[in-house]
Amino acid sequence: MSIEKILQRCAAVTVASAWWALGTGVPPLGAQSKARAASACCGAKKQSVASRKALARFAARVDALLGATPASKGEWGLLIVDAESGETLYELNADKYFVPASNMKLFTTALALAKLGPEYRFHTTVETRGAISSEGVLRGDLTLVGRGDPNLSNRKFPYELKEEFDGLPEKALLELADAVVAKGVKEISGDVIGDDAYFPRERYPNGWEIDDMVWEYGAAISAIVVDDNTVALTLTPGEQAGNPVQAAVTPATPDFTVENDVTTSAAEMKSDLTLTREPGSNLVVVKGTLPAKSAPRRLVLAIEEPAQHAATLLKRLLEERGIKVGGVARGRHQQEEVAGDPLVLAEHVSAPLGDTVKLINKISQNLHTEMLLRTVARQNGVWATVDELMKVPSDFYLAAGIAPGDVIQTDASGLSRHDLVTPRAIVTLLSFAQKQPWFGPYAASLPVAGVDGTLEDRMKNTPAAGRIHAKTGSVEHVRTLSGFADTPGGRRVIFSFLSNNQGGTSHEAADALTELCVAMLEEFNVTPPKRGLKHQHPQ
Repeated sequence: MSIEKILQRCAAVTVASAWWALGTGVPPLGAQSKARAASACCGAKKQSVASRKALARFAARVDALLGATPASKGEWGLLIVDAESGETLYELNADKYFVPASNMKLFTTALALAKLGPEYRFHTTVETRGAISSEGVLRGDLTLVGRGDPNLSNRKFPYELKEEFDGLPEKALLELADAVVAKGVKEISGDVIGDDAYFPRERYPNGWEIDDMVWEYGAAISAIVVDDNTVALTLTPGEQAGNPVQAAVTPATPDFTVENDVTTSAAEMKSDLTLTREPGSNLVVVKGTLPAKSAPRRLVLAIEEPAQHAATLLKRLLEERGIKVGGVARGRHQQEEVAGDPLVLAEHVSAPLGDTVKLINKISQNLHTEMLLRTVARQNGVWATVDELMKVPSDFYLAAGIAPGDVIQTDASGLSRHDLVTPRAIVTLLSFAQKQPWFGPYAASLPVAGVDGTLEDRMKNTPAAGRIHAKTGSVEHVRTLSGFADTPGGRRVIFSFLSNNQGGTSHEAADALTELCVAMLEEFNVTPPKRGLKHQHPQ
């Protein structure tokens, strides 16, 4: 696949891998109008005159917007409710199924906060069952035991307006290696093992595509995640046309062998790159051209064997610190029944879940969301099948008031094209969430229009800027946006806008979502009655 197409796809789908999306279900415009009229009629008895007029104005704007090409060729599902009263302000195909893309993260992050709590922390340890002699010789293996921490990296927390980093990508492993040295270990007679058996081995959920696994947004799932289970391939062009292009992989790893067929082109030419990696192969082939004197091109590639990769990195870091390793680096994926407790030589404790959830939803991090679902499931033991894993959230969804069958889930992040949800399921979830003690960190995790996250560059210089707190979603032909809107008059509404089968460019679907948000803020901008309940608002 062309690198340029991949980069366009990545930009639309995630922050080098995150994503937005839309739903399913726009009948022909005339049929839509009849459906809306019927919906408005059925709810009219419960609505004030002002509400009915607002509905009519909004419906007219929706008709004009979704009735025009290319939006009219796709399928749309919309639901807007008053956050305080629960009154339905507008609905279209609210009970139809749509592929949600990253709007699925709304479900998984809510589940994690509810079941684990905002203060939950992950623990990663370096252990041994061998003995350490007085000379510092460890007779046995050294094992890195992963338990689902998605941030064994150099990320800084808490997340503010953007991702920040400090030090090398393998910083967390470096600190663990230093701790082993501090314990007096000078030699390891056995192997260095990356143990990811805390989760059953299932690297790629059902519905992920073959292209996904090459790039960071489709990185393999494992109980060990070092720097998002990725490495960076940096291509640096020469000063003149015809010069070779230098290729470097960091951190250095045997996971990839790079066949570099990229050359430097004339400075005025556009870059033209293609990267190929066959499933299961460690050969990465890059072809094409980069303009002379242009900035280096950084491609973030996914690791297929995270446990092996982590063990290899840790072994190198230990050897760089003077520890002799007699064995090899290897991964272990099955739990071993061994009597007695291991000796813990080092431990890494994560930032609290409330902080890491903010990162996930702001930048739409797929792999981290998959870790949350599996961490919740692991509290009750190890599951035997993927179907058993996907049943874990069902009780939570019922408790949230979501109708049975309104969420069909095959992964946690929404990268799967087999996920299906209804707009009503999302709005019900958000209505439930605003009444929960964990709503503060949940609301704070949502991107803000024109301010940060995946909405940073959207809705700027519009009435929606700063007033939309919502999760984006995007995979091919899908664009979604769901969350909270605060009108200038002080009213809060909860909304879900889902669109599927979009054949236009990414910006056209995003523009349609922006127009829907603006219309919603303008037409439903009424001063609410005195609140009977105190809801926390996204900050």
